[in-house]
Amino acid sequence: MNMEYLWQGFGVALTMQNLLIGLAGCFIGTLVGALPAIGPINGIALLLPIAYSMGLPPESTMILLAAIYCGAEYGGRISSILLNVPGDAGAVMTALDGYPMARQGRAGEALTLSGLASFAGGMIGATGLALFAPVLAGLAIGFGPAEYFVLMVFAFATLGSMVGSNPVKTLIGCVLGLMLATVGLDATSGAYRFTFDEPELSDGIEFVVLVIGLFSISEALLILEHQGRGVTVIRKLGRMMVRMSDVTKSTGTALRSACIGFVVGVLPGTGASVSSAIAYTTAKRISDTEGTFGKGDVRGLAAPEASNNATACGAFVPMLTLGVPGSGTTAVMLGALMLYNIQPGPMLLTERPEIVGGLVASLFVGNFLLLLLNLPLVNIFARILTVPNWLLVPGILVLSIIGVYSTHASVFSIFLMLGIGFVGWLLRKAGFDMAPIILGFVLGRVMEVNLRNALAISGGDPSILFESDISRILWGLAVLVAVFPLVLSWRARRRNVRMTAE
Repeated sequence: MNMEYLWQGFGVALTMQNLLIGLAGCFIGTLVGALPAIGPINGIALLLPIAYSMGLPPESTMILLAAIYCGAEYGGRISSILLNVPGDAGAVMTALDGYPMARQGRAGEALTLSGLASFAGGMIGATGLALFAPVLAGLAIGFGPAEYFVLMVFAFATLGSMVGSNPVKTLIGCVLGLMLATVGLDATSGAYRFTFDEPELSDGIEFVVLVIGLFSISEALLILEHQGRGVTVIRKLGRMMVRMSDVTKSTGTALRSACIGFVVGVLPGTGASVSSAIAYTTAKRISDTEGTFGKGDVRGLAAPEASNNATACGAFVPMLTLGVPGSGTTAVMLGALMLYNIQPGPMLLTERPEIVGGLVASLFVGNFLLLLLNLPLVNIFARILTVPNWLLVPGILVLSIIGVYSTHASVFSIFLMLGIGFVGWLLRKAGFDMAPIILGFVLGRVMEVNLRNALAISGGDPSILFESDISRILWGLAVLVAVFPLVLSWRARRRNVRMTAE
């Protein structure tokens, strides 16, 4: 297996500039993750326009965003353990045993142990990414416009079957994203589409405007809406040194959960919330012989934390090698690459090995940096939980406006961002997930271009979409992942009806 790209990546990641960028990203990501309900997507959405306007090279920008992503997965455990309020969806399972440990006066031990489990999961995930990326990238020679189009169909099928509890709302979100991607100049015909005679929309809706509006502005509105809901912070952390017996007891669980997290992360459309639930329930089924899970068991704490960070690394596998986001956060990062006119996909490793290698190497470096930051500075990160909403919300709004204006220097973009944010707030209140909208927007343009190119090659004959073996395999997988959940749901309903009848 050719690992030359990884050694080149370490040369990129270990430069002084990228080390400082990675350190800053780890610190910011941990802060973002510690704040309840903010999450990595919002942190990346806020920092992306600032990084882009600073003129950073694409590999440095990706290192920064990856550090924020992984840092947020570390930071999410802090509010889960001290507040019983998950920092993001992936930290929900952490609260089940982390908060009881804190209530028992073992908050410091819980924070330290969860940091070690996060480190183990991150390193296993980064190793898996380094090994699997060249394997999948080896398929590049067989991908043409038709294969790329079917790959996008597969991405939407996986998202529709795996994200959220309501597939219909997920599908509607994808359609909204596809519709937004059609705004602007049609590259093929030269016609303006859905611009409503507004010159500012001639180039389409900018990715930065959309992502900050949907995530940051809508999140600020949700925080204002729920500001009356108070929580109690556990301030006495107790001893920070974790018992060696607890480390030994949870090691096997952490390693197994990390492997589960990486595999789940590779599947497009899943995420840390799915992997942490699978890892926790698996650990409980195997190890909970005394009924201690949910009451402060260290294995119940280690399982979701190791899984979360391995999932974050696994989500980069489909993004870097296939151009298909493995999570909502990597969907935003996929759009970040497109800001630099870089097309993610099977050829990325061959054409831009410094970007793939730099990002993969930065995950190894970043996990060491996060461990060094989180163990001694956990008291500082815990104090972030006391930031009042009257300070947090204006900060989000100011950063959002600065980020959009610094990128586009347009007042219209600011108002468009605020309008999108208001609509995003209404959609979130209605139970919609924002990730499908971003995925539809990011992949929609790629999907359209490749479909047109494929039909141009075939003279308008759609059978070209089914000719190659790769296309047929992808069509089969798309149908499978779309139908399989429906079959499981049908079987579950029949079983419930039968049990009720009995």
